[in-house]
Amino acid sequence: MLPLQRRVGYLTTAAVAVAVALASLAGWATVRSSLYSSLDSELVDVATSLSVPAAQDINNLGGLTERSLRAGNISVAAIRSDGTTYYVPDERDHLVLGPDELATARVHFGYSARSGRMSDGERYRIVSVPITNLPGVALVVGRPLAATDAVLGSLLLVVGVIGLLGIAIAAAAGTAVARSSLRPVRQLSDAVEQIAETKELRPVRVSGAADVAVLARSFNDMVGSLAASRERQRRLIADAGHELRTPLTSLRTNVDLLLMDARTGMLREGDRLAILTDVQGQLTEFTKLVGDLVQLARDDGEATPEAIDFRHVVTSALERVRRRGPGLDFDVELDPFYVVGVSDALERAVTNLLDNAVKWSPPGGTVRVQLEGNRLRVADEGPGIAEADLPRVFDRFFRADTARTTPGTGLGLSIVAQVVRQHGGVVRAGRSAQGGAEFTVVLPGARSLEALPQPAAV
Repeated sequence: MLPLQRRVGYLTTAAVAVAVALASLAGWATVRSSLYSSLDSELVDVATSLSVPAAQDINNLGGLTERSLRAGNISVAAIRSDGTTYYVPDERDHLVLGPDELATARVHFGYSARSGRMSDGERYRIVSVPITNLPGVALVVGRPLAATDAVLGSLLLVVGVIGLLGIAIAAAAGTAVARSSLRPVRQLSDAVEQIAETKELRPVRVSGAADVAVLARSFNDMVGSLAASRERQRRLIADAGHELRTPLTSLRTNVDLLLMDARTGMLREGDRLAILTDVQGQLTEFTKLVGDLVQLARDDGEATPEAIDFRHVVTSALERVRRRGPGLDFDVELDPFYVVGVSDALERAVTNLLDNAVKWSPPGGTVRVQLEGNRLRVADEGPGIAEADLPRVFDRFFRADTARTTPGTGLGLSIVAQVVRQHGGVVRAGRSAQGGAEFTVVLPGARSLEALPQPAAV
């Protein structure tokens, strides 16, 4: 397979060569036709002027002699409709007559013109016209084509030389244009190879024609997305490693104590039970942390979206969360609203918001859940979120100072933000009218199932 630059150069040269060849041949054919037409007109005039004396003495063709024919550089003959031919008596070589001249004699109208030969083989241009005063007889006049053929031969040589020169220039220009036009493509290719070798996701400089610039910008967008994804992955691994280290260290310490106690019996029964209870709690937190990490690392782009009654999602999440908040009152108001998305992911996000409200609600408090239009509000009566913490409340592993002593992984709200973003919505945190935290989720959708757009990949 030839390189793209060479193929473009070859195609450009071939296209120009074909164009030059066609233009040259068309020019040569036009000149040839013009020369023959001019020669035919001149011969018709000569034949017409000779037809009058020829009609008076057809046998001798009006007294024409070979000397007079040579002076006019012509040859003259006549033909009758029955095929009888007449030549100048002292002419050594004669025109070779054919069907065209016989047809002119028979039709006795118009004229004929063709390229033919003398009896010695020399090329002649032959014209025949009817003799007006002699029905059924045509006068034939011919002139040598040597001069015309010489002009056409010279012209063909000039056209050929100019055509070859034009093709050479076109080849050089095509190579230069291909090299210049494909330079941005080569730069883009080099950048791709550089990224493949070094693994450094650096954008390329956008230059060149519009199509190449669009390709370069698309490549830069892809590189930016990959770089952002790599950075998120790096931060997730770093944060996860940091968060996993603490429960693992604590678990290892407690397990070491239990192993030592199994060998020496140094712990009292109450202390052993306290350690086992602590291990159980740590395992529960560890399991939840792993589940949250898996949720954050998942790519829901391959999930199949469907039309969903968002009220069912909220109701299902409420049924699950109510069991975790005994003694709390849930004030629920749900208007009809339909979305296109992944039901499990949306339910996980709503459950996390409700869990957060349950976690911070005081005993006997009220959690307010309101779905109005395309907005879902979840509010509690807890201490609320400090103004300084609002910008970071959806960051991974972020935990406010007041939350560091409470159970949790710091990933719940980050999962909410990720799921809402994947569904084309936004989530905001603020303070409720009762002083607690309030989270507002805004999703694209419709108030009726019929008005909902067709499902597309989330």
